[in-house]
Formats: sequence, structure tokens, C-alpha cells
Amino acid sequence: MDKNTFTGLFLILVILVASTFLLKPNQEEIKRKAEQDSIAVAKEHPESQKKVAKKTAASITSVITAEKDSSAVPTGIIKEKLYTLENQYIKISISNIGARIASVELREETTYQGKPVILFNDDNTHFGLVYKSNGKEVNTSSLAFNLVSQDEHQIVMRMLNPDGSFVNYAYSLNPNSHKVDFKMEVQGFQNKINTKNITLDWETKLLQQERDLNNERMYSTTYYNTVDDGVDYLSEAKDEQKVLDKSKVKWVAFKQHFFSGVIISNEGFDKADVKIETLADKSAVKAYGAKMSLPFKNQDTNTYNLQFYFGSNKFSQLKDQGDELEQMVKMGWGPLKWINRYLVLPIFNFFQNMNLGYGLIILLLTIILKSVLFPFTYKSYLSMAKMRVLKPEMEEIKKRVGEENQALVQQEYLKLYKQAGVNPLGGCLPMVFQMPFILAFFYFFPNLFELRHQSFLWMHDLSTYDDFFKLGFTLPFIGNHISLMCVLMTISTLIYTYFNNQVSGAQGQMKYIGYITPIIFFGVLNSYPSGLNYYYFCANILTFSQQFLIRKFVDDDKIHAQIQENKKKPDSKKKQGGFQKKLEDMMRQQQQQQKK
Repeated sequence: MDKNTFTGLFLILVILVASTFLLKPNQEEIKRKAEQDSIAVAKEHPESQKKVAKKTAASITSVITAEKDSSAVPTGIIKEKLYTLENQYIKISISNIGARIASVELREETTYQGKPVILFNDDNTHFGLVYKSNGKEVNTSSLAFNLVSQDEHQIVMRMLNPDGSFVNYAYSLNPNSHKVDFKMEVQGFQNKINTKNITLDWETKLLQQERDLNNERMYSTTYYNTVDDGVDYLSEAKDEQKVLDKSKVKWVAFKQHFFSGVIISNEGFDKADVKIETLADKSAVKAYGAKMSLPFKNQDTNTYNLQFYFGSNKFSQLKDQGDELEQMVKMGWGPLKWINRYLVLPIFNFFQNMNLGYGLIILLLTIILKSVLFPFTYKSYLSMAKMRVLKPEMEEIKKRVGEENQALVQQEYLKLYKQAGVNPLGGCLPMVFQMPFILAFFYFFPNLFELRHQSFLWMHDLSTYDDFFKLGFTLPFIGNHISLMCVLMTISTLIYTYFNNQVSGAQGQMKYIGYITPIIFFGVLNSYPSGLNYYYFCANILTFSQQFLIRKFVDDDKIHAQIQENKKKPDSKKKQGGFQKKLEDMMRQQQQQQKK
């Protein structure tokens, strides 16, 4: 790879990063697009606006058939009333309209403002059974339910029809759990519902809990678990809707960055229509929706046993719930996922159980990682030192052959490498091996619930950025703040680049390109969690320290003497890698073609 190829690849990287930020629509454009879409939908479906108005009115009052006693079923109007179930972990409010869970409060958690965490509220929540009875579609979310019984741990509510058929909802809350058992009974509907399924429709907006709404949206979407394909999710970057009908659906989760609401079916839903939508509303993260089909048998009573989970996205807590809910914690893809889940996370939990501060835990994690990778760091440094020693001879070859004949220059370089016993890729391959570990932490820290609201030094919350310098205005790429830890990370990278150039002997364009990349990543990482930037800062300092120590023990004169000894050995005794041999053959063929 010559300097022109490297420069081209680097410019492509710059264009990709720049276009991601420059072409991203701002909030005004998103809001304008949402308004245009709403107008278009209203023109195409004028009846939908009437339905929205009716649905809103139904959330305040509802015309019901109230079960006053066993002999009379009068019709009247009732105002909304909320009933409460709570334990040490959660507090749920259940409305008599639709008998839905109208809001959920996580009692042990607070928002970035120190307020109680309310996952969703009554105004934005829609939950009910949808079925066709006698040719008419019924949605129980707009109907009123009567309280049948209530105690400390359970609430039972009923919607009674004039013909005696009814729908029962029973919510049961365990004293030491984040789960709510939800039992539905549909009785007396035989020969009235002519379909094989009824639909459970749940829609809500999850409210902002974290400091950076844009960052919170980046990690929020609808997750689901199917029997055949396992856990998957909708796009986090765009609006998406998907019908899951190839196999039964075990559960559907409305996930935001650090909290989730999940509905679980013991028997599985026959199918589910799930969706996610980003809103112009700055108080809500996203709008979620799921229409889940339940089997209906033409018999007197159909019973459905479901569960809700309302809680944090802490990996260990989700794993304790079962049903693979821990898969919602995004640990990366491919090998990155296994590195984080089976290597990094157990070490992190070990230090956490020792009640160490999270800043110290991150430092210890970095030390362990760098210690494990030290042999590769040493090999990379040694390879760069050999290339640096060969630099004068390579310059002589370039002058002798002429820079215009690049194929011949490269072939002569390969001859020199072979004679000297030097692998030109020796400095790159160890870095390639280390790259998965570097990228794994890029996923690990931003999704780590344990860092939420944890302070270290001047950083008040390691799960979000530290706005040490508040600008008071917004800059492209940077935002409205400067993260001090990101600044320190960038400075340490520049210092590391400077000493790395001394080791590798980089010159010309190659020398200065290494200084541009950290500046670009400063703009990218300025709004990322300070815990992630702190890790990269520690990694830079430790890498620099390792190379400084290695440099004390690596003598260029001894390396040069060893290279000269290698040149004296017969070619038959010199080892040559398969890739190096293929490269040499390719160069030879290219030279022959040029001669022809």
C-alpha cells in the first residue's frame, strides 16, 4: 500500500464521516416531514382524524354498560379512575377505561434531572383487545371496566356486555419482582367471534430519561423474540414496521436506552405486527406499537396467561427474567459480542462485586486488556523498528530504479524483505488482531447500565458526555459543549501518533495523516459517554508507556546487525510467508506484463 492508496482510502473515510453528519436532517426538517405525512394521511383517509378524536374523548369519559348488581345492567357515563399496585421496585397505575396499565414508575431509578423514572403515562398509552363480534369491530381500550376485586397484590377488572359475555383482566404483582402477571379471560363469546384469532393492541410513547435525547434515541427500538429466528429488533436509525408471522412470537419489548417494557406470552403469540417511529416531540424518545394475535377457540372460556416486565436493561437483571431478555443489551456483532459477553463482562462483574469505583474498574479492565495484548504490541513495535532500519536501503532502491516504475520498486522491496528476513506486514497483523477488542469496548460502555449516574473525577455521569465547557451555541460535528475527557483522549492520541511516527519512520503525507484522524474522531466522540472516552484515554496512556519501555530494550544497532546476518543466509533457509510469496509472484507477473 503506497501513500497514494492510503491517501485515497483516508479521504473516503473522511467523506463517509462528513456525509453522515452533514446530510442528517435536523429536528425542524423531521418535524416538517412529520407534519407533511400527517396532512397526506388525513387527505387520503379523512375518517382517521375522526377516529383519533373519538379515541381522545374516550380517554376522559366512556359510555359503558355497568354491572351494578346481578340483576340490572344499566347504561351510564363514568369518569376515569386509576387503581394502583406497587412493590419495592415498581408502581403501576391501572385505568378503569380499557383496564390498561396507564403508567409505570420505576421506584429505585431517577431521570438525569433526579425525578422518578416514568416509562410511559396515561395520555400516550393505548392497550386493548380487538375482535369482531356480530360483524362489528370492538376495541376494549375505549370501554370501561368495573373493579371486581382488589388487594395488596392483585387487581381484577371486568367488562360486561348486556348479553352476559365479559372480558376479565387480572393483574398480579409479586412483592420482589419487576414482573406483572397478566391473566385474561374471554367468556361467553362462542359463536359471536367468527375468527380464529383476537388481537392484543399495545401502543405507547416512552418518555425521555437520559440527558442526551438524540443519543437515547440511537439505542431505542422494538425488540422481539420468535421461535425460529430468536431475538431480533427493528431499525434504531429509521422508522420501520414488520409483520412477524413465520413462527410464534415469545415476547415483544419496547426498549429505550436503559429501560424497557416487555410483554411475554407463555404459549406464544401466533403473529405480531410491530413498529417503531421517531417523533418530533422532544419529551418522548420514540413511539412504539405492537398488534399481537392470540388464538381464539369457539368455546365458552378462553384464558390467556401473559406477563409484563418493567425495569432496567441491566444485563444481569434481564438474564434473571429468562426468555433471553438479556439479548436486548447490544454487545456488538459477531466476535465483538462474544468478547464482551464472555470475557469483558465477567471481569467487570468481578471487580464490581469488590465494591470498587467504576473509574478504577475501567482502568483495571484496560490494564488487563493491554497486558494480554502486550506480546502483539511488542511484535508490532519490533516489526516497525526493522522497517525503520531498512529505510535507508529502501530509499536507495527507489533512487536506483526510479519512482515512476512502482511495480519494479515494489518487487525490489520484496527482495530486500526476503534477504533481511523481514515481514512487511509484521507491524499490521498484530494491530488487526487487537482491533476486535478495541471495537468491542465501543459497544460495551455505551450500553452498560451500571455506569448510569456513576461519577468519577469531574464526570458526574459516566454513561453520558461531560460538558466541562458549555459553548452556549451549537457547532457542526461538535454540538453545544466540549467534553474534557474527549479532549484529553484526543491529545493523548496525538502524542501517541507522534511517538509512533518516530518508531515507524513515517515521512511526508503519511506522517501528517495520522494527526488528522484523531481530530475527526474528536467530533464523533465528543457526545459519546465519558466512560468510553476515559477508556480510550487510559488505553492510549498504557500503550504509550508500553512502547516507551520496549524502546528502552530494543537496540536499532542490534536489529541492523541481525538483518545483515540474515542477508548472508542462503535463500533456502529463509522463511517466507504464504502471503509474501503470493505478493512476490504477483509483482513478478505484473513486471512481465509491463515488459511485453
